[in-house]
Amino acid sequence: MREGNPGHRPVKEGAKLPPSELIEPPWTAFFPDIKPGRKPRAPRGADEEQLREYKDEVAAWMRLKLAAESAEAGRTAAAREWSRVVPQLVIGTGLGAVDRSVIVDYCVCVARLEWIEYRLSVEGLITMGQRGPCRNPLTTVASQYRTQLKAYIGELGLSPSARGRIPPPEGGHGDDDGDVFD
Repeated sequence: MREGNPGHRPVKEGAKLPPSELIEPPWTAFFPDIKPGRKPRAPRGADEEQLREYKDEVAAWMRLKLAAESAEAGRTAAAREWSRVVPQLVIGTGLGAVDRSVIVDYCVCVARLEWIEYRLSVEGLITMGQRGPCRNPLTTVASQYRTQLKAYIGELGLSPSARGRIPPPEGGHGDDDGDVFD
């Protein structure tokens, strides 16, 4: 910044959009409020077929319970990320209503990645598979979400290098009287 433009590359002008208000989405649209109900009760004096059905019911209930916990954590994390990032982006980059889907996807990605990391901490990186110990499948899902998160960080200017590529909006900071480089 102090040296100006040492590479003498042309500086691109960004597209100008009218200012508009970003409205936070209802996070239940992405993370529904799931009610798993009661855990199935074990049948008394059951034969093998009834026990198999009971185990299937319990497995389905456990998946639903885990989905409910995930959705609740996701709503909280996405809302927290929205309130943390959006006000800064509106001021710093001129983020507007037209960019809403990108920021919503970013918040969902952060929320899901937080939940995956939590589950990896609870379950461990190594789990038991059909053939013995293996890598937890959530590590693959986490890697995919991290790749997507990296793309959003670049698009939204959420890292120091990405911020350098995004021009500030007109009139975003007012006058430069307090700038140390003046």
